[in-house]
Amino acid sequence: MVFLAVLAIPLSSAHAFSLTDGQLASWIFALYAGPGLLGLVLALRYHQPLVLTGNVFAIILFASEGSRLAFPELAGAAVIAGAAVAILGLVGLSGRLARVIPAPIVLGLVAGAVLPFVVRTFTNVEQDPLVVGGSIVGYVVGRRFIRSVTPLLPALLVGVGAAAISGQLGPLPAFVPPSIAVTSPQLTLQAVATVTPVLVVIMLLQANVPSIVFLRSQGYDPPEREIDVVSGIGTVGLSILGPNAVSVPLPIMPLVAGPDCGAHERRQRAALAAGVGLVVIGLFAGVAVGLLRFLPIVLIQALAGLALIGVLMTSLKQVVGGPLVLGPVFAFATVQSGLSLLGLGPFFWGLVIGVIVSYVLERSELAALRGISRHVPSSERPRSEPRPGLGG
Repeated sequence: MVFLAVLAIPLSSAHAFSLTDGQLASWIFALYAGPGLLGLVLALRYHQPLVLTGNVFAIILFASEGSRLAFPELAGAAVIAGAAVAILGLVGLSGRLARVIPAPIVLGLVAGAVLPFVVRTFTNVEQDPLVVGGSIVGYVVGRRFIRSVTPLLPALLVGVGAAAISGQLGPLPAFVPPSIAVTSPQLTLQAVATVTPVLVVIMLLQANVPSIVFLRSQGYDPPEREIDVVSGIGTVGLSILGPNAVSVPLPIMPLVAGPDCGAHERRQRAALAAGVGLVVIGLFAGVAVGLLRFLPIVLIQALAGLALIGVLMTSLKQVVGGPLVLGPVFAFATVQSGLSLLGLGPFFWGLVIGVIVSYVLERSELAALRGISRHVPSSERPRSEPRPGLGG
């Protein structure tokens, strides 16, 4: 259900990008089935619980930039980011990058990207109080009383029921084999300078590096360089079907490699099941596209916002929880401002300003943060690290 919840994000941004059904189906296929297959290869080759997905925070970034950059431009920026990640993996510089750019600043960017999706859910209540308000009520009730499933399920069910009552449901989606519509990546200075650095940071600092730390804490020896190289090459190859960022999903790792998955030598099975699930979702990309005609767009947007409440909540907690605060808050505020200078967008400037502020005003806090990263026993990290979002 976690993987399915992410579907609402590309679906809700399809109109902003003016995507055809074929382009949207291809993008969904690339976000799910492509990384799923690559993860299966890694898991089988190294006999470890390894999973790869399209990075959810990157998807949020793409959707957030839909009003400023074209779909092919974002694909071009993703291609360059994938190549950079592959090169950094080959030369073994991923860990050094993690020391230069503090993770809380990345979370500030994430929170800034997520907030508009959450806010839109509530602004849409005025447009359709029955459907959007019903989905919010379903989410709240599900979160309070139904612990066995994600609260998005009751939100969806109540929203669909409200849409049926008001006569807003379209034809049921039918199974359509996934089509391949190639998007020719366009390399523009604005897109590459604005989006590529943020993608590289998200793929490595928010996903691969901490996921590898978690796997080591569970007694595994993950192939760090191979993971980064496959992530990078996969991003380059799959971005011809739509902008992508292939990485290890940090929040999913405890579900496939943690103690709750059983004996150490059997946890690989959970990762294989997750990989197969991703491939299956990708094969049903045509059905997902049909949801745009079956469900009212305000419901899809509401589900996207509700799906990201947990991401926003956890990101903000880690931003204000210290030891770094000023840099992450400046990054968050810059993204919210929509700042655009020299043709470069708010995510680029948020990253730059956040890093500069922390290095100038939070030197001792930076030292404390690095001390925590070095000295906290790895066995204590799984409970704190794998919580920044839905699916890395």
